Formats: sequence, structure tokens, C-alpha cells
Amino acid sequence: MNERSGVSSIGAQVERANCDEGWFSWLRWIPTSTNLLIKSEERMLSIVKSNYKSEFIDLKSGNRIRTLIFNEEIKQKTPLVMVHGMGGGVGLWALNYDAITGKRPVYSFDLLGFGRSSHPQFPDDAMESECQFVASIEEWREAVGLDKMILMGHSFGGYLAACYALKYPSSVKHLILVDPWGFPEYKEDPERMRRIPIWVKGLTKILSPFLPLAVVRGAGHLGPRLVHSTKDLGAKFVDLKDENGVPLIFDYIYHCNAQNPSGECGFKNLTTKVTFARYPLMKRIGNLQQGIPVSFIYGARTWMDKDCGNQSQNLLPENDVHVYSIKAAGHNLFADQPEKFQQVVNAICAEIE
Repeated sequence: MNERSGVSSIGAQVERANCDEGWFSWLRWIPTSTNLLIKSEERMLSIVKSNYKSEFIDLKSGNRIRTLIFNEEIKQKTPLVMVHGMGGGVGLWALNYDAITGKRPVYSFDLLGFGRSSHPQFPDDAMESECQFVASIEEWREAVGLDKMILMGHSFGGYLAACYALKYPSSVKHLILVDPWGFPEYKEDPERMRRIPIWVKGLTKILSPFLPLAVVRGAGHLGPRLVHSTKDLGAKFVDLKDENGVPLIFDYIYHCNAQNPSGECGFKNLTTKVTFARYPLMKRIGNLQQGIPVSFIYGARTWMDKDCGNQSQNLLPENDVHVYSIKAAGHNLFADQPEKFQQVVNAICAEIE
């Protein structure tokens, strides 16, 4: 592994977002820093045995995208590009890299506004925010020098991957949507509401006027404890613990989200009723260019609307759409059942040159 860009300059790349967090802004002491985020990411990635490059890719817009690159020397295979979900970063795929990077180039990056990538201001308009996210992915692809790619996104990353494929279809050889957010239209659905975790519904009600993760920053020095309270998350990364037996994922998630909430602002601009997209993909996915295969991978116990994958099959009769379900897995299926998830992804990729 090597780091070809100076990490000391990352702080200079973190621009203040023009976002009002309401009553949370009164408490300014937040125990995080760029160096703490770097250290927590390094500890998350310590489990990865495969060799990789660690780079910061400069975009035409002046932003920089934090990127991990595996198997860059393999030229004959289409690269797999991995896009994390809301509030995450490259460290969230730590359990998966070794199993899916053996036979082709693999790229993983922090979305614009998240993790160690630049944190610019996003426009208030939903479609303009979406376009800024999508444009940053296209600028990144051009800067890295990729032609075609297998584009795989989880949750919010799945939403952006689909939006990217709609706008830049010539760059996508296969679209893999892992429990994607943003597909269904908002409507009163008691069954779906029953599946949403109680803590999600509670935060939605309390924080709807604010940014989704404002409570983590607003709690000041208590913020890390709030992240630690999500015990289910720690159980998924059981092999990654610190010297005191505390799962490293807590520290990583905290430092990813305790900093300037640039990408979080952009995400909130895209939402309505917090858990729904303002411009749902079910109204748009039918416009995907014919011939681009799409694979939906859902956790069997997810609170996302799995039927959107089946509906997409009907909307895309010329696109070879497949829907997979992983047993005993929820929304974070890549961590709930990493081996099963990796088997599905590898099986999909095995059919692609």
C-alpha cells in the first residue's frame, strides 16, 4: 500500500458547507479531526490483506476524491467500482475487499462530501445537488482514466450509481444496486413502515427539520457514545476490534460523520419525508439505456422496498435485470452476510469480461 498524496493537505480540502443545523449549532466541541479520521480508517483497513494504492484523485472542479485502487495492473478485465452509502466511506467495505479483488481491477472511493474526500457546498435544489454528486463521479472516472466499469453502489450509493448510469450509460457495462435507496415513491404504506427500524422512525420524527446525523455532532463529546449505542453495527464487524474489545467500526463511523456535513447536506436536499427520494428512481429507471444489465441485491430482512427490483424487471425488458436476495441479511448485507454477498457479486462479475 502507498499514499501518493500528502494527507496533511486534506484538511485544506474540507470546505465549510453552508448548512444550518438549527439548535444543534449551539454546541461546538466535537471530538474529531482529520488525523483521527485517518487513523480510524487505517485501523478499519488493517484487516485487508490485498495490496492496494491509496490516492487522492484531483477533479476538474477543484475537489479531490479519496480512492483505493486494487489490481491496477490487470488491464484485460472491466474494473469494478464500489460506491458506499450514506454516512460511510471506503472503510465500510473492509470485510469484502479481499474476496472480490482477485481477478479484476477494483476501485473504491469516498463520495464527494463524505469521508476523506473534499467537502464542498451543495446547492439547495434537489436536482442540482444530484447533478453535483453525479458530475463528481464522472470527473473521477475521467481523471482515473476508466472506459467502461461495473458500477456497484450500496443504499445512497446505489441511488447515485443508478443516476449516473442514466446520465452516462456509455461508461457503465453492468449496474449492481445493493439494497438501493431512493427507488419507491412516497406514499402511506403501513407494511413498509412496520419494517423500518424503530430507531430510524424515531430519528426521522425528531430530526426531520435538521440534517440526518446532526444529533451525532450536536451531542459534542457524547457523540461517540451515541454511535456505540448501535450495537447491531458492531456485531457485524466482530473481527475488527481495538485493544479494549470495542468494534473499530464505531470510531470510524463517528469520525466520518462528526466533521463538516457537506455530503449530508447534499443528501438531505434529495429527500422528502427523510426516507424517500424527492425524485424517485421508479419514475426514471425505465429510461436506462437498453442493453445495460442490472443486478439488484437485497437483504432478505431489509427495510428497503425489495419489490422495486421486481418492478424494474418489467420496466427494463431489454436490460437483463436480475434480483437477488441474501438470507439472514438486512440493509447492510455486505456486513451482515459478507461471504454470501461476495459470492453473489463474484458470480455476477464472472460473467463480465
